[in-house]
Amino acid sequence: MANDPEIHLDKTRNRMGELFTANQVLGRTRTIGCTAVEITQRCNLDCALCYLSEHSESVKDIPIEVIFQRLDEIINEYGVGTHVQITGGDPTLRKNSELIEIVGYARSIGLYPALFTNGIAASRSLLKKLAEAGLCDIAFHVDTSQGRKGYETEESLNSLRLEYIERARGLGLMVIFNTTIYQGNIKDIPSLLKFFASQSDVVGFSSFQLQAETGRGVWRKREDIVSQDNIRKKIDLAANKSLPWGLVQVGHRKCHSYMPLFVIGDGIYPVINDGQLVEEFLHDFKSVREDRHNKIHEICYGYGKVLLQKPKWLIKGLHYIVKLILTVNIDLIRAKGKINKLSLFIHDFMDAENLDMERVDACSFMLMTNHGPVSMCAHNAKRDEYILQAITVTRRDGSVVNFNPLPVKPVHNDDASSNYETDAIY
Repeated sequence: MANDPEIHLDKTRNRMGELFTANQVLGRTRTIGCTAVEITQRCNLDCALCYLSEHSESVKDIPIEVIFQRLDEIINEYGVGTHVQITGGDPTLRKNSELIEIVGYARSIGLYPALFTNGIAASRSLLKKLAEAGLCDIAFHVDTSQGRKGYETEESLNSLRLEYIERARGLGLMVIFNTTIYQGNIKDIPSLLKFFASQSDVVGFSSFQLQAETGRGVWRKREDIVSQDNIRKKIDLAANKSLPWGLVQVGHRKCHSYMPLFVIGDGIYPVINDGQLVEEFLHDFKSVREDRHNKIHEICYGYGKVLLQKPKWLIKGLHYIVKLILTVNIDLIRAKGKINKLSLFIHDFMDAENLDMERVDACSFMLMTNHGPVSMCAHNAKRDEYILQAITVTRRDGSVVNFNPLPVKPVHNDDASSNYETDAIY
């Protein structure tokens, strides 16, 4: 089943139901947006907006055998070529040797692994080893909600972002930046977009994630100004044009907004602006399992086969290219023909006490647990139920042990000042 994409796609279409519209990616070219595997609950920041549990710092790292099992389950559930986030906490706090092994295993079974980190411990040396092991993407989460000393504004954080970009430069990794958006920094979105666009020779993806009331963070309910609509307006302001939002749908429309852009010199342009063309393209090329991580010859081969069967797309493609050149001609000349691509994603996480089950059921961002895939919003709403659960682990040597995620608690009695529980702990 893991190698039969049509079975996985059919399963996704059934899950999407009425949301499987003509411009919906899930169920047509993708089985899921991405999945996540948490390899530690520990973190080296204390963010004002945090999805982790109050218990997270006490929770022991989950055994590597369980992580491998969950990666296998992602293949079984969504198929080869699925994007997987190696995350936490901050996964760089795990033993580097184990982190490298986890990334290598994910890639070896056909997944596209991305490391999600705040960047503090993501050294150039570590990133180089991870890239050699098969890491595809590096996602740095940097914003003012993290309370980093010496960085009071989003603009001041650009120096740190540049440092992280240089750590990843030349390693064959797509660099992603995640930014939590709250009342204090929503005004900074235009300048953030311009910064990411200026670095789009390395930065290929930027995700703006709306504040949500969940986890151990001290900032709770967000203000009305923090909305997808207002973020889109701020992005339009930076692009100096009204961008065609909503032409491509990934999951539930209330959860995401997706916008692929061309960066040409100082100009920012939408890759697509024709809704009908998008729908026809998704329909006619649904058999092509193209991914940004595929080799050029693989992409050309996949689309080439379809073009032989549907030559009308040669004319459509030529028309698209001519129209694009006429639109961007001045910036294209100034940029000496250089075009970069930058994809934007707005992710509207739900509050823990306000889950919309239609959105949960149509989720494009799942986390693999001991009980299978769970919507990230649903997982964050009841995180302790997942991370504090004792599980049975089959170790590499074949032995079976119980894993208790919390440290052994002292047991007090009249005969001794302290004793310890004797359950098998891995």
